[in-house]
Amino acid sequence: MRGWAAGGLLRLGLLLLYGVSNVLSLEIKVDPEVQAFVDEQVTLKCSFRSFSPITQKLTVDWTYQPLTGGHMETIFHYQSVAYPAAVGTFRDRILWVGNIAKGDASIAIRNLTMNDNGTFTCAVKNPPDVHHNIPQTKLTVTHRGFSFQLTSAVLLSILVFLPSAIVVILLLVRMGRKFGVLKHRKKSGYKKSSIEVSDEPERTEQGTCLGRMGTWCLQCVDTDEEEPY
Repeated sequence: MRGWAAGGLLRLGLLLLYGVSNVLSLEIKVDPEVQAFVDEQVTLKCSFRSFSPITQKLTVDWTYQPLTGGHMETIFHYQSVAYPAAVGTFRDRILWVGNIAKGDASIAIRNLTMNDNGTFTCAVKNPPDVHHNIPQTKLTVTHRGFSFQLTSAVLLSILVFLPSAIVVILLLVRMGRKFGVLKHRKKSGYKKSSIEVSDEPERTEQGTCLGRMGTWCLQCVDTDEEEPY
């Protein structure tokens, strides 16, 4: 009996502890990865849901850690009012864009630099609610010029290959028309020139597309040189 009672009390205690941990908790969501460009502004989103009424005790803390590692730096603090970083890398560059009443704890960073690459952490506390699994956002800052160079390369390729493609198409169309004229003359009894007669055996031997194209080009030249009857 004593063993059963002890086991029941232990299970009851675990259930109560599990229930309390679920009640006294916060749900926080952020974007895992964010990309931005140098000299521009980026918004780091952070939304939360508290199971307790929001009071003046609610706090928001944003911290930053470089990609190379090192200590974590507090860059923003909120409690009733916003307290952006007054010193450090992000001095005078942090903007509060959140709304506590709507569960929004987002901030914005302006005048981005390559040194801003790193991991940002959003922590919200609303006593007695607590949250242990604090999500992180990885910020990647690059130069927008890379995208411009890629676009320039594509445009250059178009400018180089498009005229060549147009010339090839026009030549094929012209050769097709010339070949049609020759077939028409052949059917109507047109007498071939000595050059065309000498080239006839070679034409029958050429079975590939490249050979036929060469023959068409020769016929085009012959047709241009001959005067119509």
